[in-house]
Amino acid sequence: MQRKASARWQGTAKEGAGTIATQSGTLKDTPFSFVARFGDGKGTNPEELIAAAHAGCFTMALSFMLNNAGFTADAIDTEAALTMDQVNGNWTITSIQVAANAKANCPVSRVLNANISMDAKLVG
Repeated sequence: MQRKASARWQGTAKEGAGTIATQSGTLKDTPFSFVARFGDGKGTNPEELIAAAHAGCFTMALSFMLNNAGFTADAIDTEAALTMDQVNGNWTITSIQVAANAKANCPVSRVLNANISMDAKLVG
């Protein structure tokens, strides 16, 4: 299984702006920017999307665990709080807070153990 997302950025890092899209079309031309990432600007940011993915994955993993134990939840609400701090002068995700019970069964929780590769092409 493979899932895809794309991002487009125009302009400088601080004054520019970008859009994010997902293969499913749920996110399409969704804006993101420096002020949305490091301030209170409108739009999303990569860290917010990681927190959302973690909350969603965790919730489904917990639902599967409950089902395997013979239970069905009426609803499961999960909030993930991602914290970024400056570490050696670089912004770094230092924690993501969610309940730990289903963590081992959530693929997004295990992402830090995955091999991450990147292809980049300069166009223009």
